[in-house]
Amino acid sequence: MKFLIALLPALFLTNAFAADAVPQTAATKQPAAEVHRYLVERTFPAGALEGLNADGKTKINATNSKFGVNWVTSYANSAKTKTYCIYEGPNEAAIRKAAQANKIPVDSVTEVPVTLTPR
Repeated sequence: MKFLIALLPALFLTNAFAADAVPQTAATKQPAAEVHRYLVERTFPAGALEGLNADGKTKINATNSKFGVNWVTSYANSAKTKTYCIYEGPNEAAIRKAAQANKIPVDSVTEVPVTLTPR
């Protein structure tokens, strides 16, 4: 019985440290890739966004996935010449490589790890 009582603190410490462990994917038992969020600013020629349809978005998303990049959402100015896009990906280089592969411009890429809400 004394052995069991002595073992309990060790079990609790093991669980405490396990909570800080790096997440792993089930299939590979490798650490999961860390995902970062970025704001990407772009400038387009007038009319360039008019042809963006579901097929175009599907192609962009397929290309992005090759670089581990996910397009979350975009905002455009009223003239549709500037966009401000939220992307998730492993790093800034992947965001830029995906844009280059999609043949779309990049003015700036800013990591935005903090979410501020009005509530």
